[in-house]
Amino acid sequence: MDSNAYDTERGPSASPRTGDGEEGPRSVRSAAGRVLTWRGVLWTGAACVVVVLLLSHFVMQPFLIPSGSMEPTLKIGDRLLVDKLAYRFGDEPRRGDVVVFDGTGSFVQEPPSTNPVLGLLHGVAAALGLAAPPDTDYVKRVVGVGGDHVVCCGKKGRIEVNGRPVTERYVHPGNKPSNVPFDIVVPDGTLFVLGDHRADSRDSRGHLGDPGGGMVPVDKVIGKAQWIGWPIRDWSAVRGAGSAFAGVPAAGGPHG
Repeated sequence: MDSNAYDTERGPSASPRTGDGEEGPRSVRSAAGRVLTWRGVLWTGAACVVVVLLLSHFVMQPFLIPSGSMEPTLKIGDRLLVDKLAYRFGDEPRRGDVVVFDGTGSFVQEPPSTNPVLGLLHGVAAALGLAAPPDTDYVKRVVGVGGDHVVCCGKKGRIEVNGRPVTERYVHPGNKPSNVPFDIVVPDGTLFVLGDHRADSRDSRGHLGDPGGGMVPVDKVIGKAQWIGWPIRDWSAVRGAGSAFAGVPAAGGPHG
């Protein structure tokens, strides 16, 4: 039979078959399709990471809790969702807020030196909530704002703010309000912060003799800790101060 005869089974436009019975052009197209698919997956994944990093940088950042200094409010391994817009439009941290801040210049005088590449990779992982935050980042509760007169401990064995005793129900059970006595006036534009686990927290009390007196500049606040996002069983809003500071008079009043 003539080799150019019409193939009644495959038709005149059928592609030639390879030695293993598969069509050559179709096999090439399939391979190309797989390459494009993997490239699409990689580009989609990269785009998602970029979007998450942008959101983390400007709007809402995951924050891995590395220590027990805020127990029982926050436990080791909790992932916070930190609202970076909370104080961006004229509002400022208030007494009782749980805030994340950069402690450079207040809790840490000089940040530790790190390899730039490793530092970048760690920063990306921390921004995604996959690694512990930088050693200069802290999470504490605001107890005093600019102008406040904060004393421990008063006649009732409690912290006093502007002459009013504060009932701190969020403090770790069995802990005293403070084992370290202090009597300070918070400078304007700064915050006096304490951990809820007072017996296991190095906070403003531990830096009273350092430059800056352990006060955190308001412009070093990264954001407000709003929610516990992980583990799922602990999903909830971060415990607030309730009515602890409700009766505290304004700073600079008769007891300031």
